[in-house]
Amino acid sequence: MIGTTCQPASSGSPDTAHPACHASPDGFLPPQQTKRPLRLTLNGHVTMPQPKPIGLVLPSVRFFVTVLGFSLGALASAASPPPMNVLLIVADDLRDALGCYGHLTVKTPHIDALARRGQRFDRTYVQYPVCGPSRTSFMTGWRPEQTRIMGNGTFFRDVIPDVVTLPQALRQAGWYTAGYGKVFHSAGDRQKWLDAAHSWDEAHEAVGIDDRPAFTAHRNLTGDKLKWCEWGITVGEGENQPDYLTASAAIAAIDRAGEKPWFIAAGFHRPHDPFFAPQQYFDLYPLASLTPHIDPPGLTAAPKLAFAPEMHEVFKQFTDQERREYLRAYYACTSFMDAQVGRVLDALDRRGLRDRTLVIFIGDNGFHLGEREWWNKVTLFEPSCRVPLIMAGPGVSQGSTTRGLTELVDLYPTILDYCGISPVQALAGTSLRPLLENPAGPGKAAAFSLVTRGTLVGRSVRTARWRYTEWDGGREGIELYDETADPGEYHDLSRDPAHAQTMTSLQALFAELPRYP
Repeated sequence: MIGTTCQPASSGSPDTAHPACHASPDGFLPPQQTKRPLRLTLNGHVTMPQPKPIGLVLPSVRFFVTVLGFSLGALASAASPPPMNVLLIVADDLRDALGCYGHLTVKTPHIDALARRGQRFDRTYVQYPVCGPSRTSFMTGWRPEQTRIMGNGTFFRDVIPDVVTLPQALRQAGWYTAGYGKVFHSAGDRQKWLDAAHSWDEAHEAVGIDDRPAFTAHRNLTGDKLKWCEWGITVGEGENQPDYLTASAAIAAIDRAGEKPWFIAAGFHRPHDPFFAPQQYFDLYPLASLTPHIDPPGLTAAPKLAFAPEMHEVFKQFTDQERREYLRAYYACTSFMDAQVGRVLDALDRRGLRDRTLVIFIGDNGFHLGEREWWNKVTLFEPSCRVPLIMAGPGVSQGSTTRGLTELVDLYPTILDYCGISPVQALAGTSLRPLLENPAGPGKAAAFSLVTRGTLVGRSVRTARWRYTEWDGGREGIELYDETADPGEYHDLSRDPAHAQTMTSLQALFAELPRYP
């Protein structure tokens, strides 16, 4: 079983340095978690839509009765298509470094093929850019302000015990639900953190494998200052690695699926650190072919809470060689993950289930690859907050792209919508069906992201043109970026009086959010 290693706040991985280990995912001290569970009163129950009765006056002649009986059966069959299956694929720490998103270096043929037969969302934003809070948010349909999960060290049902998760809602409605790999974040008892008792008919992470596979080459890029910041070329083809086993489990579930509708989730660990992958995937990226990002001159300095300072200082010491090695390892892990996605999609096609399955591919949070000399997540900049989202299936136009604003919290209501299930609790997001039916639509007016720095909160709102960020209500800094003129977010306009009214309007959007803390 994959283990969880506790590291000091200054050197631990942003996912292993969680509050249970006395550090937060961002290198800052964690906020105090709510000790008293916040219980919900849930009214109503899940009901499957029933066909409306058809009243007919039939002749008494048996022939006509027989013929009309067959006709009614055909009409009922045509009016009631089989319930939708759902395949949810989650990649850990994946930014838009995919061929289908215009990244010409990274080799992701299987995800690219999925995008060609579905819809690519170009502006989807995560509600908290780190694993635990993000997954809790999109799997419950609530914003982090509602879940109160702000780190990786708290199991969500210890805070919101009565919440109905996405797979739980489908399970209650009659779907078979199975989750494999990293779907929910885990930091302890795996079956508990997977929410096996409530959400799944079957759930497990990869077991019976070694966290430290044999390597043909291996290096920590920081001289062990950051224990997680390492790459390794593993022996073999990857059959003993968690993502391969996760794909195998999902394939087996698809192969044994009967006529009962199902929801299967496959959570892949890569390209999350440590950056381990077989030789063939590293070979795709010769070091000399890679060009690390370099910030332009005149970059506006970020507020002090934007990054964890000790970790940032380590990244600033990277040489050009180390930056190239980091890129190669991240890309290699992305291509290895893509190969596992391909295996799962091939199983779907082999069973002939493409026409009755909604396939959703997402990253749980974005990731910096050198922007502002940061090589991680947990920031309120575009590389950290924006994630890939691809959907394919019945009713989704093939090869389409939408630039409408969307959020990961929209996944829950979208899936219920396509499955014909009524929600049993209020949801923070909205169904993406309008954008799936009309990719040229505007999407949301705004998307919101949040991070915490100890007891302080940073909030960011993204509109079609602007990103506006406040740290501790503005007391620790304000940022404003024109995403049309400055998509790299290099020039902070918050001190320009010409944009005062814009900032006032953007600040007012925060009033839409639940109160926190």
